[in-house]
Amino acid sequence: MNRSIYQEPLVSRYTSREMQQIFSEENRIKTWRKCWIALAEAQLELGLTHIVKPEMIAQLKKYADDIDFDLAAAKEKEIRHDVMAHVYTYGHKCPLAEPIIHLGATSQYVGCNTDLLLQKNALSVVKKSLVNVIRNLADFARKHKALATLGYTHYQAAQPTTVGKRNTLYIQDLLIDLDSIDFIEPQIKARGAKGTVGTQATFLELFNGDHNKVRALDELVALKLGFNDIFSVTGQTYTRKLDMKISETLAGIGASAHKFAVDLRLLSNLKVQEEPFAKNQVGSSAMAYKRNPMRSERMTGLARKLMGLPANFAATYANQWFERTLDDSAIRRMDIPQAFLLTDAILKLYMNITCDMVVYPKQIKKHLLQELPFMATEKILMASVAKGKSRQEIHEVIKVHSIAAGREVKEEGANNDLLKRLADDPAIPFQLEELFDLIGDGSEFTGRAEAQTDEYLDEIVEPRLVGLKNLIGNTDQTLSV
Repeated sequence: MNRSIYQEPLVSRYTSREMQQIFSEENRIKTWRKCWIALAEAQLELGLTHIVKPEMIAQLKKYADDIDFDLAAAKEKEIRHDVMAHVYTYGHKCPLAEPIIHLGATSQYVGCNTDLLLQKNALSVVKKSLVNVIRNLADFARKHKALATLGYTHYQAAQPTTVGKRNTLYIQDLLIDLDSIDFIEPQIKARGAKGTVGTQATFLELFNGDHNKVRALDELVALKLGFNDIFSVTGQTYTRKLDMKISETLAGIGASAHKFAVDLRLLSNLKVQEEPFAKNQVGSSAMAYKRNPMRSERMTGLARKLMGLPANFAATYANQWFERTLDDSAIRRMDIPQAFLLTDAILKLYMNITCDMVVYPKQIKKHLLQELPFMATEKILMASVAKGKSRQEIHEVIKVHSIAAGREVKEEGANNDLLKRLADDPAIPFQLEELFDLIGDGSEFTGRAEAQTDEYLDEIVEPRLVGLKNLIGNTDQTLSV
């Protein structure tokens, strides 16, 4: 690493080698060459045997991975055109094939088809990581399906839920993201061989006006590049609307991760649930006792960046005048790789956190019991009525003691002594031990949370994961930094 110049942190600190390689310069230029080979092969197979020769294609294939980047950089500096610089460089290595490299094509033949291929491959990496996060959360939810915990609305204590049920909410959001991937994947089609402004005029000339041959060329090139479908119409480029929709899908994953990460940071503050903490990890340079939720905080920051990118893609799409303008080029060179690298970094963190989250049941119970007496007052009211007491009388008694106990908690920092206050009031027909037995450990107040967790995992999550089992476990869940 050259430490005397700026280095992209997404590459140097946060992302997987797999995603980095997809958007590397080497992979991009090798993919350009695949496009040139596919075009030459298709032209030969469709009858341009007087121009394209088998030995030309053999030479192109022989030197497909032999790229002289220094020569290409020097040529680009001279002619100010990156594609033609690499046409020159490839031709320099393949003199026999030089006359037919890029035959009939525009720069966006290699540019667009390559961008589409890279995004197609990158999305498969994202999908694999997303599925593994869902698997981790499903296992966690199942394990803690019955563990009662305080629910929160407005970040104020509300009715109890279970730790497992809460995590089904995160899974549900990720399944929506998975649906979005499943929708957008088939939309990534080949641009194919469409010519300068999408009319295929040059190819029509090459094939002496044979429309069927030109259509076949378009389809054959797409097939050779590994696409199942092809854009029926394009301008000079495939529609940048697709980039916009892909970025929205990735930003949706970022939003889901952000929601989870913020919740975990709040739970960490309550000391009820934490992200993993490495044996030699340092929480703070000054406060040695701290266990800062740094992974969740990093997720939040990266997600914030990712969630802002769709605006760039929308503006780029909206500014493509007629068949194409070049103001899309520079920003897409940055934003497309960044969108996928950010998503990759976020999902690596998400996987790492969810594979070994820490739960503190005693601390959860402590928080629950602090609030449970207030939540149990209706049950105490009904039980008192069952013993012959007046509902209105008991309601007033409970109200007075609840307000007093709440005041003590807030103003004096005291523990919640509502149950003791009620037990000491002769109007309440229960001893303190009986009141504790009446409210139990809080599990009676979680409704169908445990059952809902099992039902959701059994009926929705597991059937979905069965069809994706080949993706599970095939990714690294460790972090480099």
